[in-house]
Parts: sequence; structure tokens; C-alpha cells
Amino acid sequence: MTSAPDDEGRIIPITVVEAEPNVVVGIRTKEKDGYSAIQVGNGTKKKISKALKGHFGDLGSFRYVKEFRTIDIDGKEAKVGDKIDVSIFAPGDTVKVSGISKGKGFAGGMKRHGFSGMPASHGHKAVRRHIGSTGQRFPQHTLKGKRMPGRMGNEHTSARGLKIVTVDKEQNLLGIKGAVPGNKGGLIEITTM
Repeated sequence: MTSAPDDEGRIIPITVVEAEPNVVVGIRTKEKDGYSAIQVGNGTKKKISKALKGHFGDLGSFRYVKEFRTIDIDGKEAKVGDKIDVSIFAPGDTVKVSGISKGKGFAGGMKRHGFSGMPASHGHKAVRRHIGSTGQRFPQHTLKGKRMPGRMGNEHTSARGLKIVTVDKEQNLLGIKGAVPGNKGGLIEITTM
């Protein structure tokens, strides 16, 4: 992340994202597959199976493949081999950014759910970060979905309503206002809203 001044001189937080060009590797049609979508490949992989080599053909070998339920790119119908790069975005566009959030490991109720903990006095000893009671008399077991300590993060999450601030077509960089989910170097999906 970095920061930059906006038009009014205020400093805004910006996440710089490297958006490598994606290649359309397949097209799903309603007649053949029962739904309409495009299949997009990104990244490179040294070893791929023969089935994937046949599917990709002369386009290359891709590490990541994802389908999107659309058949057009900027109003034009997509064809196998088309490239999708940062030029489809413009400053001011509103986007949704999805990815795998940072994994925080096993966390307690205070960190994971914002519980207040126990009082520091009146007979409470060494239980200040505990969650308290977890059950009731009926039905004699803890109900599913109860907020308790457990693994935190490492989940698919989305940040909606983020704005594109800068677009650098030469270096394939996007400047997005605000924070996006995931670690540095992680894979994210940016879609227009």
C-alpha cells in the first residue's frame, strides 16, 4: 500500500495491484454447456497435464484458470485468444475485489469476534479473556454457529465499492483506493460493479 493526494489535496490510501494480462482460453455456450461464460487463464506453470495442454492449445500453459459468467469484454463478444488487460479499467470506476484473506491462526473470542471479556475484579481470576457461558439448559448442547474461539482468516472475502485511482498500461498496474484482501503476492479477482 501507499498513499497519494486526490484532487482536493487530501491524502488517500492506495493499494497498488499488478494486473497481468489474462487470456481467454475457453468459451462456454448455452447450447453446448447449458450456460454462458468465458474461461480465463493467468500466470505460467511449467508442468501441466496432457488434457490441459490440449485444452490450452497454442495459448501457453496457465497456473490459474477461472470462469466468469459473461461473454463480452468491453461490449465486444470474446473469442479464444483475446487478452484482457488493465485497459478495461478507467480512473473513477467502482470495482469489487475478492481474494483469500490473511490467515491469523487460532484466535480467541476477543480477537476473533470482539468480545469484551470478563471483569477484572469481583472474584474473577485468570479468566479476563475468556468468552463466558456457551450453552443453556435446553437443548443440552452448544448450537451450531455459536461464536467461539477458532481459526481466524484464510477465507474467501470481498471488498466492495472500491474506486480505481490510477491505471498504468505500460507496467500493468492499478491503483485502488483502500485495502484489498490477502497477503502481498496473493491472487485477487477484480470485477466492475
